[in-house]
Amino acid sequence: MYKDKRLIESIKKFAKTIGIIVLTDSDRAGFMIRNYIKTCVGTNGVVKHAYIPATLGKERRKDAPSKEGTIGVEGMSIELLSEILKAAATECLDNRAGGGITKQMFFEDGLSGGSDSSVLRKKMADKLGLPPRLSANAMVDIINKMITVEEYREIVSDL
Repeated sequence: MYKDKRLIESIKKFAKTIGIIVLTDSDRAGFMIRNYIKTCVGTNGVVKHAYIPATLGKERRKDAPSKEGTIGVEGMSIELLSEILKAAATECLDNRAGGGITKQMFFEDGLSGGSDSSVLRKKMADKLGLPPRLSANAMVDIINKMITVEEYREIVSDL
């Protein structure tokens, strides 16, 4: 992660546009990752930290406990993780930039329903630092949280 410039740029972009939630184990390595992300983003975005309790024990898939003897994220219950993430997500969702981009706009702009639609969506995904295999529906949902209609129009004109 530390050397992947594209990943770092994507993290910065998401932090700036919709906010990000960092959920790591409660061990030394987890806090190193948190601090690295916080430093990369700086004051140019929203970084919310979701913390799991430091619970002593061993995860089922492991033969021995971790170095610090605590259970990581994967050892937490779904219910507990859901509560932790909901609390952090509420703050991030208040930072949405856009809205108003529709599936109809995607169709009219050639991003869905056409023979080259997937190619255009991939180009848009690349410009926004999104995964390249997003469906049109998923992309509409995500970019509505990232950019305004005006920014969307600008990107489409550059495609």
